[in-house]
Amino acid sequence: MRYWAGLRAVAGLAEEQVPAGPVESVLAAVRVRHDLRFAEVLERCSLLLDGTQVHDHAAPARPGALLDCLPPYAGG
Repeated sequence: MRYWAGLRAVAGLAEEQVPAGPVESVLAAVRVRHDLRFAEVLERCSLLLDGTQVHDHAAPARPGALLDCLPPYAGG
């Protein structure tokens, strides 16, 4: 997993390894590693699995896949 912007700040790291599985399981695995604020920001993130937006959290994240977590941000 790779974290961006505010999620990176809350996590205190840019990326971490998580066991492969459905995206929903990958997200659950990182939620238990971090605090409530992390979970709140993660809930609002857009997810890209190997560069493709995730619409179905049952989609498989295979070994070696990259899941990018992009929180919403302000700006213009």
